[in-house]
Amino acid sequence: MYVDGYNLYYGCLKRTPHKWLDLFALVQHILPSVLYEQDGVPTRSEFCTPAVKYFTAPILNAFARSPDSVLCQSQYHTALRGHLGNQLEIITGYYDARPARAHVWIPKKPAGECPTVDIWKLEEKQSDVALALHAFCDAVLDEVDQVIVITNDSDFAPAMQMIREYTHAVIGVIAPIRDGAGCSKVNRQLSKHAHWTRTHILDEEFAASQLPPVVRLKGGAVHKPLSWYPCPQLLIPIFEEAKRIRGSNGAARKWLNEPCGPLGSRIPIEMCTSEESARELLDYMRRVDDECHVCAAVAEKVTE
Repeated sequence: MYVDGYNLYYGCLKRTPHKWLDLFALVQHILPSVLYEQDGVPTRSEFCTPAVKYFTAPILNAFARSPDSVLCQSQYHTALRGHLGNQLEIITGYYDARPARAHVWIPKKPAGECPTVDIWKLEEKQSDVALALHAFCDAVLDEVDQVIVITNDSDFAPAMQMIREYTHAVIGVIAPIRDGAGCSKVNRQLSKHAHWTRTHILDEEFAASQLPPVVRLKGGAVHKPLSWYPCPQLLIPIFEEAKRIRGSNGAARKWLNEPCGPLGSRIPIEMCTSEESARELLDYMRRVDDECHVCAAVAEKVTE
C-alpha cells in the first residue's frame, strides 16, 4: 500500500479527531467492500503479505498552524513505526518555502486584470515522485502483486499507466475523500488506469482504524497528542489539573487512560467528549484532591 500523506491529510483528516490513524487497519476495513473483475471472475482484494509505504514531509515550524503541529507530526510518525514495525516504511520529502507574487482572485475578472500581492509559496517536494517511483519499481521487480494507492493526485496517473502496461500487478485506488464531502470527485485519470477504485472513506472507517492512545516502544511509549482528541478544549484543562494532582505528565497520562472504579470503571480521558461528563470528571478530581488535603492535614496533626 502506498499512501500520499499530504493528500490524505488535506482530503480527509484535517480538523477531525481521526488523525491518529492506523493506516494498515484502515485498508483492512475498506478491502472487504472492494469487488473487481479479474479475467472475467469477480474477485475481492485482500492483503497477502501486508506492507505500507507512507510518503510525507516534515512540517516547517514557521508555517505550522498550531504551536504543537511539528511535535504532533513527529509523535505520530514514531507511533506508526512502533505499532506497525517492519510492515511500515516512512519516506520523507521536504517543504520548499520561498517568496513569490500572485494575482488576487476577484470574481468574474480575468487574472491578468487583478492586482498582484507578495506571498509565501509553500510546496511539498519529492513525495509525489517518490511515491510513483516506489510503486513502479516494486511492481516491475515483482516485489508486489497489487498496488493499493491512497491518493487523488493526477500526478500518479503516468506511473499507474506504466504499471498496467509492464506488470501484472493489480492496481487499486482509495480516494482520500470523506463520504459526503461536497463536490469532491475521484480524479478520472486515476480511475481510468485502476483495476478498482474506492471513491470515498467513511468517518466510521476512520474511527475504527485508530492507533491505541498509548503506543508502547522499546524503552518507552508515545501518547496520542491531547490536541488530536475530539474535544481538546475540554481535555487539556483536565489534563493540567490531573498533572497538578498526580505530580507529573506521566502519572497524569496513566491515570487518564485507565478505568476508574469510583467513576463506574469509565476511562477518564474518554469522558472528555462532552461538557457534562467533563464537568463530572473535574468535580470528582477536585473532590478527591480536597479529601487528600484533609487527610494530609489530619496526619500532620496526629504526628504533632
